[in-house]
Amino acid sequence: MSQNFFAHETAVIDEGAQVGAGSKVWHFSHIMSGAVLGEGCSLGQNVFVASGVVLGRNVKVQNNVSIYEGVTCADDVFLGPSMVFTNVINPRSAVVRQGQYQRTRVGRGASIGANATIVCGNDIGPYAFIGAGAVVTKTVPPYALVAGNPARQIGWMSEYGHRLEFDGNGMATCPESGEGYELKEGKVRKRG
Repeated sequence: MSQNFFAHETAVIDEGAQVGAGSKVWHFSHIMSGAVLGEGCSLGQNVFVASGVVLGRNVKVQNNVSIYEGVTCADDVFLGPSMVFTNVINPRSAVVRQGQYQRTRVGRGASIGANATIVCGNDIGPYAFIGAGAVVTKTVPPYALVAGNPARQIGWMSEYGHRLEFDGNGMATCPESGEGYELKEGKVRKRG
C-alpha cells in the first residue's frame, strides 16, 4: 500500500501516526504515534506534533512550531512561524505533571501569528485572529482580533482575514468577500 501524502526524506513519522491524503510534511519534522492529521495539511520545516494531537483538514503549520499533547485544531487553521503552545500551566523540571496536561482547542479558520504564545487551557474561537507576538492568557471569542502581551481584543476579523468596521447598527461587510457580519451583545456572527 503506497502512502498518499508527501514526506521529505528527513521527516520522521512514527508508526501509528495518521496523516491524511494530500498532506505535506517537510524537512526535519516529527509526527509521533497517536497524532492525527487531516487531509491536505502542510507542516513546514522543523515541526513537532505530539501523540494525541488532532489537526483537521487543510491545517497550515509554518516552520519551527511544536504542537504538544492536549492541542486540537479544527479545519483550515493557520499556525504562524515559531508560534508556541503550552500544555502545563505551572511546569517544574523536578515535578512530573504528565497527567495534568490542559487542553487547548483552536476553532475552524483561526489564524495564529508568528511568535505568538497560547497559554494552555485557553481556547481560540473560530475565525479568530491572533496577532504576531501576542501572549494569549484567556479564551478568545470567534472572529476576535487580539494582540499584545497579555493579548487584548482590539477588533473583529472577517473569515477572509480583514478587519471589520461596524456601523452604528452593528453591521459590517468584508471588503474582499462582500459577506455581511453583525455585532450584537458583544458577539459577531456572519449574516446570511
